[in-house]
Amino acid sequence: MNTIENSPLSPTARSTVRRYNDRAASSRQALYDVLDAGLVCHLGFIADGGPVVLPSVYGREGNTLYMHASGAARSARIFAEEAPVCVTVTHLDAIVYARSVYHNSVNYRSAVVHGTGRLLRDEQDKRHGMWVLAEHLAPGAWNYGHEPDRKELARVAVMILDLTEASVKVRNAPPIDHGDDIDLNTWAGLLPVHTHFGTPQPEGRVPDGLPVPEHIRKRQM
Repeated sequence: MNTIENSPLSPTARSTVRRYNDRAASSRQALYDVLDAGLVCHLGFIADGGPVVLPSVYGREGNTLYMHASGAARSARIFAEEAPVCVTVTHLDAIVYARSVYHNSVNYRSAVVHGTGRLLRDEQDKRHGMWVLAEHLAPGAWNYGHEPDRKELARVAVMILDLTEASVKVRNAPPIDHGDDIDLNTWAGLLPVHTHFGTPQPEGRVPDGLPVPEHIRKRQM
């Protein structure tokens, strides 16, 4: 029997890749890989009569995506109402320069998740969700810092979204130039794009000489 990670994505009408469908990835592990490699997602929903898209940190555990916000935020209200939402994560890997500007493009990995969000109300569930978020940003962070107390948990909204209805799309290719008027003396190729972590900068009240925690140093690697 296939594990969840090895099971295929089952496209719905909303999650079926139509444009350049040859770039669609079919495995659920491909979805997890895109999500696990990112730190910021974009959450889309309808509020006050119009579309809203907000950046947010997130974390994944199994087939569930976790997000959080202020308890008074619009996103918390949307999740409390169990309204439809859409979450996207995109990684830019290269700018693709073709000989024709029409064929300029980017290499990327992207995930789009559709579903109905849910607000966690049980204190232990919220605490677990905060653990998932903290460990996604920096594994080991939860055990290093102090856990949220009951007042902090009361002020935060922890939201979850099932990952069942999702799509993944990947472009990893050179420029696509075609036609009879291609000038081979015109440069074409890829400009790779990399994200890296810089040197940790301590907050002003950190005592001199206090070492950077191991979980942050590992994040640099």
